[in-house]
Amino acid sequence: METYDLADLTISQGAQTRALNFSRAKLMVVSEYGTRLWYIDIEGVRDDRLLEHFAASEDIGVDVRTTTIGGRKLQGRGFFHPNPQHSAAAIRGDGHLEGYSQSTPSEIG
Repeated sequence: METYDLADLTISQGAQTRALNFSRAKLMVVSEYGTRLWYIDIEGVRDDRLLEHFAASEDIGVDVRTTTIGGRKLQGRGFFHPNPQHSAAAIRGDGHLEGYSQSTPSEIG
């Protein structure tokens, strides 16, 4: 498993695009048995309205754009799982994470 600290994170759904304001976000990439999965854990989400929107919605698919602390730009599609009680969320990747390839240890957060 590889872990990356994120500098910024933007999600889009339809015509709506939002840059998330957070205290900490980490991208995790897991490679097992020839399959690569990715997800993002986000803490300190400061947009209660956004969390409540996704908590009430059945449509949780989002397009994701992010930059790691090391400057790597990544994008993909995922599902936004809010946790309003803890001002947190998780995005579970759905398919390929564009911009990702096996990295050098110095880039891992």
